[in-house]
Amino acid sequence: MNNQAWQTQDERGTLFWLRVITWIALRIGRPVAWCLQYPITLYFFLTSPKTRRASYAFLNRALARPASWRDSFRQHRYFACTILDRVYLLSRRYDCLDVEIHGQEAILERISAGSGCIILGSHLGSFEVLRSLGARRDEFSIRVLMRHEQNQVITEFLNHLDADIADVVIPLGQIDSMLRAQEAAEQGALIGLLGDRAVPGEESHECSFLGKSAPFPVAPMKLAMIMKIPVYQFFGVYRGGNRYDIHFELLTDALDVSRGERAAVAAHLVEQYASRLEHYAKKAPYNWFNFYDFWQSG
Repeated sequence: MNNQAWQTQDERGTLFWLRVITWIALRIGRPVAWCLQYPITLYFFLTSPKTRRASYAFLNRALARPASWRDSFRQHRYFACTILDRVYLLSRRYDCLDVEIHGQEAILERISAGSGCIILGSHLGSFEVLRSLGARRDEFSIRVLMRHEQNQVITEFLNHLDADIADVVIPLGQIDSMLRAQEAAEQGALIGLLGDRAVPGEESHECSFLGKSAPFPVAPMKLAMIMKIPVYQFFGVYRGGNRYDIHFELLTDALDVSRGERAAVAAHLVEQYASRLEHYAKKAPYNWFNFYDFWQSG
């Protein structure tokens, strides 16, 4: 599977089943919806050999032992649980979830001073926790840079649950994308984006990740240098049940770097980011939701 695989991999969710599980979750309750995650996850687990192969390839490294089918199934189930919990987050049913936030004080201080920053997330755990909290809490004014072509069925359906969430998105690849991000940062907003998937045709940097080289995009780091704002790493770790731990960690303060120095500085920051992502991947391996050949092994 090459580096375009995650872009071309078929989305397996359907609008019909999303509507069914959402109706059950909101009308009947989380316990019933929770129980339904098991047969739904089992179906996708059994019928998706690509995600199983990717799951084993990752877990063998993260667990430092041969992964069992139970390990892989648990990883798939954790992904299903985070999808279910998006329904509650976007429907303002925060009472259903237990979310604990760590390291937010420094960010709030910057925002209260009118200073924006980049929040660099990943496909480990739930990035949606940040997106929904940002839309609902005054101290978290957030804009999310993302590609609309990915996970369209899930994204559009969940955005339909809460129009405010759709409003925070700045689509990548448009003429004014960076200008809109710059304006939002100048207004003190958090600029959220993901830093763990290299897009074909865009610059990446090879980093050691779980003992093997993997490509990571450098664009988020260069964007931070161009905008001269700090970068915080974000990890929304699902802990099982209804519990989440949100971690904010400073990656770098605002940098004033010349154009000629940006490549080297960006590469260094990407390596630091990959190292922290590796830390959390080992700490919470079942939260890894990059279900494709992350190491581009050919």
